[in-house]
Amino acid sequence: MQQPLIFDIKRYSINDGPGIRLTIFFKGCPLSCRWCHNPESLSTQTQKFYTASKCIGCVECVKVCQQLACQLTAAGIVTDRDLCQSCGTCAEVCPSLASEMSGRAYSTAGLLEIIDKEIPFFDQSGGGVTFSGGEPLLHTPYLFELLLACGERHIHRAVDTSGYGKAEDLFKIAEQTELFLFDLKLMDSARHKQFTGVDNRLILDNLRALAASGTGIEIRVPLITGINDDRQNLEQLAAFVAGLPGAKPKLSLLPFHNVAENKYRKLGQRYDVNGMSVPRGQVLQQAIEIFRAQGLIVSLGG
Repeated sequence: MQQPLIFDIKRYSINDGPGIRLTIFFKGCPLSCRWCHNPESLSTQTQKFYTASKCIGCVECVKVCQQLACQLTAAGIVTDRDLCQSCGTCAEVCPSLASEMSGRAYSTAGLLEIIDKEIPFFDQSGGGVTFSGGEPLLHTPYLFELLLACGERHIHRAVDTSGYGKAEDLFKIAEQTELFLFDLKLMDSARHKQFTGVDNRLILDNLRALAASGTGIEIRVPLITGINDDRQNLEQLAAFVAGLPGAKPKLSLLPFHNVAENKYRKLGQRYDVNGMSVPRGQVLQQAIEIFRAQGLIVSLGG
């Protein structure tokens, strides 16, 4: 079984499901949301982070790079991304951690060793493990094995998903999952494709079917002024969620923030914030009122 890459393991998380949680982030996502705050999650491959403020100009990375991709300039180390093979040699010799690699392969046994150490915190708080990304559904066989092992340990399991994946994969994962944190962004299919790279028909179909199965679901809505905080979208989204089969799911509004710009810079990428901004108090209150008018329980944050 192929091992996917993990780009982060967050301990003591309190925003990714009930209780104190361990959140494991997979690399790779079929969406390319313009506002994505984890750009390192989009690619399934190992990627290089470079933090110019940490660089001491020792040029050890330049010396060891077999591809001649690293060069020292007045702006610090510049990496030719076309030449770079993400081998990680530069990060291994960097004394100041200015160069780091995002993405590490773990065996399921290796991850379970990490999970097992957190069980006392889960037991005390009613927490558990959350698998996030990226998109966990891209790695269904590996994810299923992890979920099964966590279930055998009586650990609460949550999966944070965009819902964009094969229905059979989604329901296979649902067999070993207590809670889905399901992202909804835009109701109009054309606008969804414009801002995320894919239309939303598969996502909405999967959510309807998942709700009909009785699986635990919480809806998460990233709220971005200029993208999806208009009344029409919010009213359509609220009506859709309220009309899902079964019990009405809880809903969390996740206000956009602009803290990801530095990550894009570290990856050598440009973060296009044009047309996007942080939703202000009046916008947030309007959104809350729209969802509550449909009888939904709404909270701000995870």
